[in-house]
Amino acid sequence: MTEAGGASSAEPAGTPKREGAAALRRFLRRPDGVAGLGIVSSVAVVGLLAGRLTSVDPLAMAHPTFVRPSRRFPMGTDAVGRDVFSRVANGIATSLTVVVSVMVIVTVLGVTLGALAGYRGGVVDSIVMRLVDMVQAIPDFLLAIVVVALLGAGYDKLILLLGLTSWTFLARIVRAEVLSVKRREFVESARSLGASNLRILLRHVLPNVVPAVVVVLPLLASRLVLIEAGLSFLGLGDPENVSLGLLISEAQPHLQYYWWLSVFPGVVLVALVLGLNLAGEALNEVLNPTEAARERRKVDVATT
Repeated sequence: MTEAGGASSAEPAGTPKREGAAALRRFLRRPDGVAGLGIVSSVAVVGLLAGRLTSVDPLAMAHPTFVRPSRRFPMGTDAVGRDVFSRVANGIATSLTVVVSVMVIVTVLGVTLGALAGYRGGVVDSIVMRLVDMVQAIPDFLLAIVVVALLGAGYDKLILLLGLTSWTFLARIVRAEVLSVKRREFVESARSLGASNLRILLRHVLPNVVPAVVVVLPLLASRLVLIEAGLSFLGLGDPENVSLGLLISEAQPHLQYYWWLSVFPGVVLVALVLGLNLAGEALNEVLNPTEAARERRKVDVATT
């Protein structure tokens, strides 16, 4: 009873739930945030409904070749008579599947190891930070080439590879936030009232780290979209699945005469990355206004 009562009284005045609702309202009042969210949502809907938006098999070579965009083929056809729209829609679905799967691995590893390092400190912190340094020293693309050469291409390998090499930045952010939050008065009050370390971490520390994690995730997702597209462009993805990078790669020999083969997947890729970055920057402005203002001042000083 004492722990429960003390824990509730030890919470900060502004609870994470109320602060989250207020942040959402501020975010929805920002044109760049709404635009970014709208772009990402629109692209995601096309990918999620790929099978319903078009009944054409993206691998079917049953149409005339190099048909320009028309009512029947909104994005034209390619060199072997495949419908480009169905391939772009399925490419979005593939890219989003890879990115979401990687983000799950990154979030679990980054938050867990970052929180553990920041809260426990000492030897645990040193071990986690050395692990972070080791992983960050490995180039993603070089490791991907080695993995494909040894194990063969495939998105299951790509997801695991990107997940195990992309969590370090999030871990550093979480560690820094936990180091700051665990010294605050409400955490010390909960500790003095006998709350366990697990309860303090889950109930008092991590909810106050969520804003920093939310800011990082869209920016990290945009980076992963580009990495996945780049690896697929180089032929390091799964050749049996359509992806945006693969479509751009296949269009290279036909750039001079058949512009639609590269323009449509390229525009979708740029739109997805742009939307994620707009949403991430808007979230940063909303959740970390002081830090964002400091960064803007640095830019202004550097450019004057």
